[in-house]
Amino acid sequence: MQIKKLTTLLFLGWHFVIPNLHAQQKPIPVRIKENQNSYQILREDKPYFILGAGGTGRLEELKAAGGNSIRTWSTDGATEILDEAQRLGLTVTLGIRVSTERHGFDYNDQNAVKEQLERIRQEIQPFKNHPALLAWGIGNELNLHYSNEKVWDAVNDIATMLHEEDPNHLVTTMLAGVNKKEIDLINSKCPALDLIAVQVYGTLASVPQQLKDAGWNKAYMVTEWGPTGHWEGLQTPWKASIEETSSEKAAVYKSRYEASIAKDSHCVGSYVFLWGQKQERTPTWYGLFTEKGEQSEVIDVMQYLWTGSWPTHRAPHIDSFTINDKKAADHVYLKPGTSYPVAAQVSDPQGNAITARWELLPESTDLKEGGDRENRPKAIQGLLKENDYQNATLTAPKKEGAYRLFYYASDGNGKVATANIPFFVKK
Repeated sequence: MQIKKLTTLLFLGWHFVIPNLHAQQKPIPVRIKENQNSYQILREDKPYFILGAGGTGRLEELKAAGGNSIRTWSTDGATEILDEAQRLGLTVTLGIRVSTERHGFDYNDQNAVKEQLERIRQEIQPFKNHPALLAWGIGNELNLHYSNEKVWDAVNDIATMLHEEDPNHLVTTMLAGVNKKEIDLINSKCPALDLIAVQVYGTLASVPQQLKDAGWNKAYMVTEWGPTGHWEGLQTPWKASIEETSSEKAAVYKSRYEASIAKDSHCVGSYVFLWGQKQERTPTWYGLFTEKGEQSEVIDVMQYLWTGSWPTHRAPHIDSFTINDKKAADHVYLKPGTSYPVAAQVSDPQGNAITARWELLPESTDLKEGGDRENRPKAIQGLLKENDYQNATLTAPKKEGAYRLFYYASDGNGKVATANIPFFVKK
């Protein structure tokens, strides 16, 4: 006997029985259309280009900036996320957690692979008809540090099952970078995928040509992109990665997006990383917001890329940041206990008064891969003296080793410029 889900409401002694709202949801069909080697998402038969971000918070701000979609890494909290997206008129590419070889999963274990498939089958049931759902994302960077090609057989089995259970939404898998070996394997082993998703940073501008050279001639989306990655840019002799300032990031986000995502006829949109904040190498490297919730200049750029118009109120712009007149690329060495001048050149487009905060951290040693959680270093107190919002004096720690000085220039209206310099203390 089939029993419909019901919700009971008691009010002033009256007894009502009303249908559960989630049980009544109707999916909005999504498909990909090809036309003369050009690809387009059709959502309810209307063209839909993804103007998205990775993350599940600050969705009001995403909407205000012109974004239309978010991407998750799992189905954790998916009911609330989908409902909030629907309220705001956003869509969701919903990630599905899939075990990785680098975390110890064995794709030769047929029972484990089957159990994973059945777990996912049950996991998707509550969400497959939600009107905010756009696509399913199978795993995250399953090709990162792997050797067992059977993972792609498992991906195809999951994709086949998803289409059986849910014929209304797209299915993809997220790849770390573009590699011909993986493209060849996916072309041969994963016909059930509707498209692929790539995750790149410093090489975003060359992705269209990379995919073409690798033999991918169908639709794709970019599910992570952002600043130059910590593994891609300059490093100091003591192996500290040099981070771009928020203004340098803003420039590369714009140029790389315009060179690839905005004009490639095979690209159906993207999700910028990260709509939020996280500790990954530093507290500022990938997040478009600070820990205090301030918006960086990159969000101004995203609004321009998504809408064609700059925000009326724009973030402070930073031109330079130095310790003892040296920039990060100059490889800064300091002597223990010695004082040095610190200077920033920063301006506010609206002429707002800027307030600064400075923070000294040991260089992070809790370094992970693939976005795995990292612990934030504990700040060192008492070694910075602020002179004004652009100048301070730093006394180098007495203990030899690697450190990093952070600078935040806030306009008092929720916007910020950020910069940092790694330095090494030695006698």
